[in-house]
Amino acid sequence: MANNQHNHTPDPQKNIAVAFALNASFTIIEIIGGILTNSVAILSDAVHDLGDTFSLGLAWYTERIARRKPDSRYTYGYKRFPVLAALVNAVFLLGASIFVLSRAIPLILNPEPVHAEGMIWLAILGIIFNGAAVLKLNKGDSINQKVVRLHLLEDTLGWAAVLIGAVVIRFTGLLWLDPLMGVMIALFIIYNALKNLREALRI
Repeated sequence: MANNQHNHTPDPQKNIAVAFALNASFTIIEIIGGILTNSVAILSDAVHDLGDTFSLGLAWYTERIARRKPDSRYTYGYKRFPVLAALVNAVFLLGASIFVLSRAIPLILNPEPVHAEGMIWLAILGIIFNGAAVLKLNKGDSINQKVVRLHLLEDTLGWAAVLIGAVVIRFTGLLWLDPLMGVMIALFIIYNALKNLREALRI
């Protein structure tokens, strides 16, 4: 009976690993799709998802390493590794988002043609992939899973916004909406990265 219960207990490492695989696969599709559609909004979301893929990979690793007992090298154990992971991720996201802003802001005044239909299909895929990852992590209750689940839920909502924007561009031809969405996504990433950086530095 005890073994049976043990087998049904959600494994944080496994849940995070599955979410990582889903996110990493879609991030590659996203980067290629962003280039092919010439969409700054898609590329901004690619940066966001790349950051989340990085977070998932580090969360999986730190979930493993935090279980280790103190040894001669780390006398206080490995529980501070997640803090280091958060710092590295925040710095990466800040740099990538500033790069996106440098590309997106000039395009608001001088927008370039985008492939709106391609944006629509990518946004639908984004909702499916991120939604599946959220559902997978919904089964667990470790702190790592809760934090990553929140990020992926934000991604899903972000893709819903991109979908609406892409449909508007498709039927109105308002090309400046694409770089504007890119700027908004980048600013959202910067806000969260700075917040995470402050929290990590306090610990």
